[in-house]
Amino acid sequence: MNLRQELNKAEGFNGLGLLAKQVVEGFIAGMHKSPFHGFSSEFAEHKIYNRGESTRHIDWKLYAKTDKLYTKRYDDETNLRCHIIIDNSSSMHYPEMSNFSIDNLNKIAFSALAAAALMQMLKKQRDAVGLSIYSDSYDFYAQEKGSERHHQMLLNQLSETVISKNLNKETETYTYLHEIAEKIHKRSMIFLFTDMFQTSEDEIRLFEALRHLKYNKHEVILFHVFDKQKEYAFNFDNTPKRFIDVETGEYINLYADSVKHNYSKRVEAYFSALKLKCVQYKIKYVEADINDSFNHILTTYMVERQKFA
Repeated sequence: MNLRQELNKAEGFNGLGLLAKQVVEGFIAGMHKSPFHGFSSEFAEHKIYNRGESTRHIDWKLYAKTDKLYTKRYDDETNLRCHIIIDNSSSMHYPEMSNFSIDNLNKIAFSALAAAALMQMLKKQRDAVGLSIYSDSYDFYAQEKGSERHHQMLLNQLSETVISKNLNKETETYTYLHEIAEKIHKRSMIFLFTDMFQTSEDEIRLFEALRHLKYNKHEVILFHVFDKQKEYAFNFDNTPKRFIDVETGEYINLYADSVKHNYSKRVEAYFSALKLKCVQYKIKYVEADINDSFNHILTTYMVERQKFA
């Protein structure tokens, strides 16, 4: 099925659940090319075997196919708890667009579809998922649950977030991360989608807030969402352009080529510093280019989930 056609038929993001299913099905179909070969059809029913556990529930047929040890899961086992956090500041709605396609998403649409795909994976695993969305206020919060009704409610919220116009909304990410850290009491896996547009002072506070989450024993995965062509490589044609700060409304008129070299050096240094800080704070950092596929998002989930277990 053609994802682009389906997205165009979905009237904005009303078909987000269907799209998420297709993204996940495509990912699972390609798992035979990955380290999870042989695990795709059974992964909703199994978990990796940890040394020291009882061998009574090892699936030896699956071992014969994968050469790895997995144990059968049972409904009464304690499943993973996951909380997805999405930055909904104005900069996340870049580039501004009214029609989306699977290979033409802005940052908020990419984040919403990635979140929906993660939710679909979690649903397959019978795991509980919660959601927080923030801009210049705490826009939405739902605690971790696993019911179908809850799942649909989160999908609707994600859809509304994508199609809403969030103009001139700055954010203090660290403020809401501290609030979220206080709300999540049981050990969870935390996924944060943000473009990391912070001032230097805010960046220090942001990592203090991320450390708060780590202090509470959560595993934190930071998906750094950005447009690699425009925001990293600064690939614009060299005609005069007005560059507008969507959060403050401030603007500057210039030729792209006149600043591209210095811009690229500064951005590269910023990205390197972010990665280094994430290593320092033991936070999983993942580049999330909106022009890329969702496979690296879902692969990160699979790898981190096995570590978390």
